[in-house]
Amino acid sequence: MVKSILIIAVLALAGLLLFAATRPDRFSLQRSIVIQAPPDKIHALINELRQFNTWNPYDKKDPAMQGSYRGPAAGPGARYEFKGNKEVGEGSLEITASTPAQVTMRLDMRAPMQASNTIDFTLVPRGDTTEVTWAMQGACPFVAKLMGVFINMDAMIGRDFEAGLASLKTIAEKP
Repeated sequence: MVKSILIIAVLALAGLLLFAATRPDRFSLQRSIVIQAPPDKIHALINELRQFNTWNPYDKKDPAMQGSYRGPAAGPGARYEFKGNKEVGEGSLEITASTPAQVTMRLDMRAPMQASNTIDFTLVPRGDTTEVTWAMQGACPFVAKLMGVFINMDAMIGRDFEAGLASLKTIAEKP
């Protein structure tokens, strides 16, 4: 009886590991919002990392987070190094490209898991409003694939993106 249970448990674990291995090698998620403000006003709130952190939901998750800025104040080369609680982790965020219509950043995480992801903020004028899209993509190593079997990462990170975009909207729509 014990031997049968052990065999079933091993087969179930093997099945779970095989299923996780079939998941995609890359992930991508995005959220959008329409903001009653011109693209240039919104761009300034993204392209300058000190301004970015006034609405960044991850900066708000840990009031005791340690952070430092490096490089130029805005645009390519602007960098923010951070170390926070286990929910925020430790890493850096650097602007790698910036145009009036898009800001691209590289997020390098050191903890709780190592990862390097690309973040794009796209600004599309729509009359007297701007549609802002926050997107992130990157590699999905096996551990992340396995976690994804149990945790909906799109929903979890997506909630943070939605909260951040709502904060950005509040700030950008102030006269």
